[in-house]
Amino acid sequence: MRAVAVSLSIMASSIALFILVRKSCHRTLHFACIKSRRLSGASAQEEQPQKPERTGSESARLWTTFTEMQEERQQQAKHTVLISCPPKINEKKLLKYLSQHGKINTHFFYESYGTHAVVEFSRLDSIESLCARTSIPYIKDDCVVPFKSRLFTLKSTTSLEQAFNQKPVECQKQSTIPINELIFKLSSAENIEDQLFSLVKEYQLTEENTRLRFLVSSLIKDVVTAYFPESTVKPFGSTVNSFGKLGCDLDLFLDLDDIKKRSMGKSPGPFSLEFQMKRVPSGRAVTQNVLSVIGECIDNFGPGCVGVQKILNARCPLVRFSHQPAGLQCDLTANNRIAMRSSELLYIYGSLDSRVRALVFSVRCWARVHGITSSIPGAWISNFSLTMLVLFFLQKRSPSVIPTINQLKDLGDPGDIHIIDNNDCTFVSNLTKIKTSENTETLGVLLMEFLEFYGNFAFNKNMINLRMGKEQNKPENSPLYIQNPFEPSLNVSKNVNQTQLERFVALARDSAWILQEDRGKISEGTTQPWGLAALLLPSSISNGSKSKKKRKRGLASERIKGLLESLQVNNKKTNTANEDGKRTVDIKT
Repeated sequence: MRAVAVSLSIMASSIALFILVRKSCHRTLHFACIKSRRLSGASAQEEQPQKPERTGSESARLWTTFTEMQEERQQQAKHTVLISCPPKINEKKLLKYLSQHGKINTHFFYESYGTHAVVEFSRLDSIESLCARTSIPYIKDDCVVPFKSRLFTLKSTTSLEQAFNQKPVECQKQSTIPINELIFKLSSAENIEDQLFSLVKEYQLTEENTRLRFLVSSLIKDVVTAYFPESTVKPFGSTVNSFGKLGCDLDLFLDLDDIKKRSMGKSPGPFSLEFQMKRVPSGRAVTQNVLSVIGECIDNFGPGCVGVQKILNARCPLVRFSHQPAGLQCDLTANNRIAMRSSELLYIYGSLDSRVRALVFSVRCWARVHGITSSIPGAWISNFSLTMLVLFFLQKRSPSVIPTINQLKDLGDPGDIHIIDNNDCTFVSNLTKIKTSENTETLGVLLMEFLEFYGNFAFNKNMINLRMGKEQNKPENSPLYIQNPFEPSLNVSKNVNQTQLERFVALARDSAWILQEDRGKISEGTTQPWGLAALLLPSSISNGSKSKKKRKRGLASERIKGLLESLQVNNKKTNTANEDGKRTVDIKT
């Protein structure tokens, strides 16, 4: 017996060692694949300037850091021009015409108040050559503001006359499909996991749309640098945080801090010089004054910019306008550095695990269909707050799907330390330092658990803390309290009232019930709306509370009938227990 026990002990140790080595190899291989992709991409770039196209989530792990992604996108935008052209144009002849000025890396067409072409050149001097050959328009009985930008209009000339009267060029989509088309598409999926990933594919920002957004940012920078040559303009928010939906607003960040940081250090001689500058009472006054001037500049000189509004007395002053050629609503803020860090944090979470983006996109779509969120400011739950709820839920899984912010902070290097306005905004930036989650739950399970988690959450006494990944007692009597990850004294959901929170909780409970009811349809392979598609039907949820008791009574009758039949056949209590047991959730994924 002792020999057998020793043998079993050795066998158990061997198995444990095998599992440990296997996990280690898996993580090593995972990060090796990331490094390999990046190195192979770098080699391809050296051999051929034109990089392979990236679309949606495929691009998530190709950059090591958020900063690397931003810099690459900005470089692409600097080499790019935007051309308004007729819809019926010969694409080959247009490219041949533009190629006189240099090699073209990529191009695509889209529709927004007419047909537009986005063209990226390999070299900056190609754009200089193109500008040198471009004329200022002559408009009868009108005058033009002679501000030259990289926004052009293609006109017909004798040499280009034959280039027109062709079939319309293929245009890239710039908006999501209608909800009824989405529901039909999701209904034909094989399982819930496919449904959620299909929704992401339909709703996420495309490669082309992302390029267009960075181009608009670059065009606005050209306007801003007329006043502040050392300033930069960068997209933040949905455009870069990996959760952007087609058609979402473009948030722009005017960074003036680099101007302030410029310092010559201690002068080696007896004298030193400093710039003489205007003095104002506060940093907020500086931001308001700068945005006021930039707003006037964009309104008067920015080609394609219309509907400019200067909203300077808001908590975060901004300039709002529409970039008509791109079809984008834009918000320009200044020195909003915490918002940029929040964008990077979400980018990291979205890049760690494909289930994160799939769940966020689906929950957002579900909430918008039922009026839980809205594009109009008010007492509704915002998309940002909803995303925080999803991330917190994923932190709470066992094992967790994503790490807490404090865990990300512990992985950081000295270069990752960011203190903004006395707020600790530190977290690791290098994605390869973050371990892959050991959680293997399917999206079907996660969606069901999310609905049940918040359908029964104690919002009346607890707040949500993403830094620690756990709920805490609320410091104030606010219906929904989600602590700002980088400004702990702020509640990002302070606008939400009790009525809207109760609507969210009731919707979560009803949706969980419908998801349970549809498990039979999933296995039958029906083309009727089921799973996520059923949750996106407004009538299904709106009538859910009224019909829930009716459905329960029907189920109770069926169970009683089954019990009586089993008693007649077997007359055994065990059968009764089996038939009347607790209903389990079996989501096919």
